[in-house]
Amino acid sequence: METSSSPADRDNREGIAGWLNPSRYGWERVSYWLQRLTGVGLLAYFIGHIYETSNLTGGIDAWNAMLDLTQTPLGHMILILVIGMSTFHSANGIRLIFTHGGKGLGKPGRPDYPYDAVSLNYRQKSGIWIALILAAVAMLYGASVLFGGE
Repeated sequence: METSSSPADRDNREGIAGWLNPSRYGWERVSYWLQRLTGVGLLAYFIGHIYETSNLTGGIDAWNAMLDLTQTPLGHMILILVIGMSTFHSANGIRLIFTHGGKGLGKPGRPDYPYDAVSLNYRQKSGIWIALILAAVAMLYGASVLFGGE
């Protein structure tokens, strides 16, 4: 039985650290990573939100006590983060729906060195940037509403 350990094999043994390292990949990989991260964050928020709203069954005092937790600066920061995550996840998800439908993809080409992804053309890059900009604008608007006062 022959075992080989080429440098390429060793590079694939990074585990989750390799998955979390977006520096050696392009924008498509960063977008993939952010889509997964925001999805997990939104799932955690959803579970917390269900727990929060279930306190309504404990009466108005229990509801107000739970609501007071969200009316702190930390609660506002978490809500601003949730606004950004949901906006990016939605906008990038719409881009991915179009991509899976074949819209906005480049034509397949011969993979010549230095292996630029042909599918990641200006339309795909623009979609990623639009998702990031929309998330930033939504977070700024949320911050102005939550911290702006009356």
